Amino acid sequence: MNKCVLIYDDDAEILFLCKAILKNDYTVETLDRCDNVLLDVETIKPDIILMDLWIPNIGGAKATGLLKENAATANIPIVLFSANADIQEITKSLDANGYLEKPFDISMLKETIDKHIL
Repeated sequence: MNKCVLIYDDDAEILFLCKAILKNDYTVETLDRCDNVLLDVETIKPDIILMDLWIPNIGGAKATGLLKENAATANIPIVLFSANADIQEITKSLDANGYLEKPFDISMLKETIDKHIL
């Protein structure tokens, strides 16, 4: 069975693009909100999460914090992706496993997932 990538982003084009790029190698689930992030992750059971920082309503930073504080989800790798100039520092402060700067290229997306997936 393929590893599962869960992608949170409020940009439908990015979700479509990422799913198209990754669908041959992974099971890909996409969501445009992270209001119920703990329930989402419990239901989907992803092997890795790509989290946009600027996603409604609670935001990617708070969602990442909730996941990292929860014993059941703390070990799931979270890769932040954003156009934020401070993405590297934000990644460290949230204890995320990595980051991907937007805009990103296809090879960098795949390499980043491969590097962090369990």
